[in-house]
Amino acid sequence: MLYQLNYILLHRVVDSVCGRESPRMADYGDMWTLVEWMEVLDSLSSLFRLAVGKNTPDEEVLASLADVGRGYGEAVLTVLRARREEICQALVERTNNVSSSTLQDFDWHIKLALASDKISSLQTPLLNLSLDVKENGALKPVSVEMNREELQTLISSMEAANKVILQGHVHAHIL
Repeated sequence: MLYQLNYILLHRVVDSVCGRESPRMADYGDMWTLVEWMEVLDSLSSLFRLAVGKNTPDEEVLASLADVGRGYGEAVLTVLRARREEICQALVERTNNVSSSTLQDFDWHIKLALASDKISSLQTPLLNLSLDVKENGALKPVSVEMNREELQTLISSMEAANKVILQGHVHAHIL
């Protein structure tokens, strides 16, 4: 009975990771205090998300569960194997939902700031970047002015993001 209850609980935790209803403490009797229950749910949810997100090998998953006993570790691993693709899809959807804004178009031009109210002779090149961002179906213009250092920071950030995206595509093809 307890063995079957563990599988049901593990599947319900995966359901909650995937955006469906979370398991209810009342359905599992007096096995845990409220604090223990919250720790169990948080630990299992984190384990499933991290194991799938980092593509953790089975041996590492079992090693991380060594203190709860081999039988429980095997149960977690069985559920993880069975629902890995579903968890992965939920993680991708959660990541995609972080921002609903998408860049539709951009334009830029350079101008030379000859003076400011603080310095009489500035002669600093400034980039004016105009972005057309689609947010919730509406096009929103965004204008940003950057000096050389800010532009270099933006370029470095974009290159790093591109590298992560390319690695994600390679990782997805390996799976």
